[in-house]
Amino acid sequence: MLGPVAIGCAAVAMFAAPVAPSSAAPYGEPPPDRIVIDVVAVNGSGCPAGTANVSVSPDNQAFTVTYSSYTAQVGVGAKPTDFRKNCQLSLNVHVPQGFTYAVARADYRGFAHLEKGAAGLERANYYFQGMQQTTYVNHHFTGPLHDNWQASDTTDLDAVVYAPCGAVRYLNINTELRVDAGTSDPTRTTSLLAMDSTDGSINTLYHFAWKQCPRG
Repeated sequence: MLGPVAIGCAAVAMFAAPVAPSSAAPYGEPPPDRIVIDVVAVNGSGCPAGTANVSVSPDNQAFTVTYSSYTAQVGVGAKPTDFRKNCQLSLNVHVPQGFTYAVARADYRGFAHLEKGAAGLERANYYFQGMQQTTYVNHHFTGPLHDNWQASDTTDLDAVVYAPCGAVRYLNINTELRVDAGTSDPTRTTSLLAMDSTDGSINTLYHFAWKQCPRG
């Protein structure tokens, strides 16, 4: 069953092209043939219906997720449950025969307004259907802060977890935002951490690692 992502994005085609040796060498050369990403489901308080969009990155080496309503906040105007927001993506990545892939790096961007004494947290993990979840990678923010933010998760080559060769396993990506009022005064101020923007330019970019499967 498809999740809230627009039907037009259900089949996302990614055409792998050669990349510079400096970026291709550590994580393998991408396959030369067409790669299709099916969006199986998008669920969570941070990505309600119609607010998340998946598309191909400009260099065709990754996919991009854009959010329009992914904001955690505390204080004036916030509901008690707004301090935490999350989103889970389930993707079916169709790769050419003889290849497999992993998520080698993820780049996150957003905006933060944290009052003095407040704190924010962005965290994510990635795993394939039926396999053990990876450890969450956390990024912390402390107030006072009023600025755009960027965080990257990079996996060492020997720790990259690849999809099983010859098997269909959905790629699950879990993300979460949290805000803690701390010593700030939530009755007079508002602190927030967002992975979105009014113009839709804030996004999350995921980069693939590739390798060839054993013959036979």
